[in-house]
Amino acid sequence: MVQIPVRSKIALTGGSDFWQSTAVAEAGLPRVILTDGPHGVRLQTGSTDHIGLAESEPATCFPPAVGLSSTWNRELAREVGRALGEEARSLKVGVLLGPGANIKRDPRCGRNFEYFSEDPYLTGELAAAYVEGVQSQGVGTSLKHFAANNQETDRMRRDSQVDERPLREIYLRGFSKVVRQAQPWTVMCSYNKLNGVQVSENRWLLTDVLRGEWGFEGLVVSDWGAVWDRTEALKAGLDLEMPAHAGHEAEVVTALEAGRIDEQTIDVAYQRIERVLRRAAETVADAPQGFDEQGHHELARRAAEQAIVLLSNDGALPLDPSTKVAVVGEFARTPRYQGAGSSRVNPTRLDNALDAINQIVGHEVPFAPGFTTAPGQVLEGDPVAEAVAVAREAELVLVFLGLGEEHESEGYDRQDIDLPAEQLELLDRVLEVNQQVVVVLSNGSSVAIPFAHRVRAVVEGWLLGQAGGPALADVLYGRVNPSGRLSETIPLQITDVPAYLNFPGDETGVRYGEGLFVGYRGYDALQREVAFPFGHGLSYTSFDYSEVAATAEGDQVVVEVSVTNTGERAGREVVQVYAAKLVSEVVRVPRELVGFEVVELEPGASQRVRVTVGQDELAFWSVLDQVWAVEPGEYRFEVGASSRDLRGNATVELAGTMPRRELTLMSTLNQAMAVPAFAEEGGPLVKQAFGGEEDGGPLGTDTLRMLGDIPLMALAGLAGRSAADFQQLLDRANQA
Repeated sequence: MVQIPVRSKIALTGGSDFWQSTAVAEAGLPRVILTDGPHGVRLQTGSTDHIGLAESEPATCFPPAVGLSSTWNRELAREVGRALGEEARSLKVGVLLGPGANIKRDPRCGRNFEYFSEDPYLTGELAAAYVEGVQSQGVGTSLKHFAANNQETDRMRRDSQVDERPLREIYLRGFSKVVRQAQPWTVMCSYNKLNGVQVSENRWLLTDVLRGEWGFEGLVVSDWGAVWDRTEALKAGLDLEMPAHAGHEAEVVTALEAGRIDEQTIDVAYQRIERVLRRAAETVADAPQGFDEQGHHELARRAAEQAIVLLSNDGALPLDPSTKVAVVGEFARTPRYQGAGSSRVNPTRLDNALDAINQIVGHEVPFAPGFTTAPGQVLEGDPVAEAVAVAREAELVLVFLGLGEEHESEGYDRQDIDLPAEQLELLDRVLEVNQQVVVVLSNGSSVAIPFAHRVRAVVEGWLLGQAGGPALADVLYGRVNPSGRLSETIPLQITDVPAYLNFPGDETGVRYGEGLFVGYRGYDALQREVAFPFGHGLSYTSFDYSEVAATAEGDQVVVEVSVTNTGERAGREVVQVYAAKLVSEVVRVPRELVGFEVVELEPGASQRVRVTVGQDELAFWSVLDQVWAVEPGEYRFEVGASSRDLRGNATVELAGTMPRRELTLMSTLNQAMAVPAFAEEGGPLVKQAFGGEEDGGPLGTDTLRMLGDIPLMALAGLAGRSAADFQQLLDRANQA
């Protein structure tokens, strides 16, 4: 067996350049490429630049996560992952840096286009399927950005201050699901601090939770530039610094010689890196020449079709090809199809909606750009007047609006959720001359839609990848029945967002003050009106729900519902299941997503849909017990087409998994009286001291209500008893 010098082992813990690992000649381990991005392979051409943003090899640009998540389609996410794995392999990429599993805490986050949802269950389900797809091709993934990286403002320094329950139940839960279900080859640690500790040096997160609790088997890689001290990072559980910071390798050598790090820690990191990189090297050594560009483009189009969300429609859609339409808005001709920053893909081709519309109707429709999507560019003439002129002559106007790359990107956050003022003014001018308007949106995160009631329909196009243009045209003209569902709530205004007052924080950190009440959980708890709720999406057909039932089966709850297509077109429906704990001892949200299934039905057809909910989805993080626990009692399972379109419900009684807590002198009287062995002896003792109603049990209702929240230690003093008297009762009750 070849002995690897410790200096070579240390060298492997840092990259050799911006995108490649370090080769270890003694071990026969070549360099391996790790590269962006989540929705397409971004392999730089030629030599790498210093920030890794140079032109890249052509690759399929699939819908980013903001679009893919709106499909609510696990198998489609898996299929896109497989295609990405094929392309990565053909380009000799060993690890693809994605998916992004961060929660959309606030719609202003500039990188929301790269994340799936405001909900951890939906995030985990789709991200796990994506990882399974990529890694089925022998290419690794990098689940990112771990963890609590929910903004771009000061992202490399800001301290994310998150209480234990929301951290566990909202911000880590999706990551946990992906790790347990799909075992990504790598997990990427984020830039920020978490509760005062730099994530790259956070042993609790990287070792205790990720490896100890979740059983992660791969390597932890840093986000690019996220390591300040490689020695401390290695000790915390980080394995690979990318790219290697000049001087860090020598600092680790010095630390080893001084005893500040032991060789075993270096050995463990080396072994984890070697295991992953060797698998990747074997894959790229057998890489095919090229990939199925046409087949992957067709897959990108199919994904885009399912990602489009029909937000509102008064019957204007679908369009008839004979309708005399005009198209307004540069996004129809120059699509915004992906986010800006490190995930930018050089597409193999790029289709637009205007050309696709012309093809469907058989001629060129009147078009006016109305505005420019290129920063600094000035259009000749009067673009608004031109738009008004074409709109005046049309039977219906398709107005394409959205956010340009200068409005949302990696590296900075939005200041608001408004569409650009010039676009809103353009829409107003068009509506002055033609009330028959359909708005088509292109954006990487929610935008305010104050005009929804003034137009015939609103189509949310998100960012749809390189084939999004024809997909939009097919939905507008009914060639495709829209079936996308919102993976994030669209608020009426930014001040309604639960995180509004706590985003993006300041130099002291960002306080996650909304706690568990993120996204629809917060809107529902506050009973706040929204523009369009989580899970919402219309169709050109209709679905009826009936006969909801729920049954506990072992460690699962099976929820069933009959779904019937009551319209005249075949359609795809996303059946959503939300759970609520009716009576709880801990803070609870009104409802949370715990399952979903997709059903495709012909007109008049019915299907009994079965959704299996693991009881672990019903668990809360018990801060006192430091475990996941399911409270005993009644749970309501609500079934519907969105978080606010609930068609039926059923309840189930569960025994729960709450750990037994021993009573102490700091337990309250209520807690003690809930234990029969204490109530039998303690009830009469307390009654003797304080009196009580005869018809209210051993103490009486009013007495127990008044004294119930007093700790036994204090109650003993108030009753003129010694703490020892109560301790004897507690000892007997705890032993019973």
